[in-house]
Amino acid sequence: QVQLVESGGGLVQAGGSLRLYCAAAGGTFSDYPMGWFRQAPGKEGEFVAAISWSGGNTYYADSVKGRFTISRDNAKNTVYLQMNSLKPEDTAVYYCAADLSLLTVVAGQFSEYWGQGTQVTVSS
Repeated sequence: QVQLVESGGGLVQAGGSLRLYCAAAGGTFSDYPMGWFRQAPGKEGEFVAAISWSGGNTYYADSVKGRFTISRDNAKNTVYLQMNSLKPEDTAVYYCAADLSLLTVVAGQFSEYWGQGTQVTVSS
């Protein structure tokens, strides 16, 4: 059983930056590809970024490519999402996800483990 806890969300002005953290406990963190998803009010969940177990491969939604960076530190059991040049449309609850299959993580909402989410609000 893997427990995921996100942190780092908050209120920021458009153009600003935030760094999200996802701390994992239980299981072997380095076995798991990891991903970030977000859900805005009244909208469906959206894939944001994913990273392979080694960190050697990363994937991004077109909407965040060039602005967001996903990374991981397997020694600290933590995955990060650095968000730069934030826009009001980035406002959402951001969730961390883990699954043994990278394809499952990238594909959407079927990852086995999820965190509770952290709110990101970008003001215009």
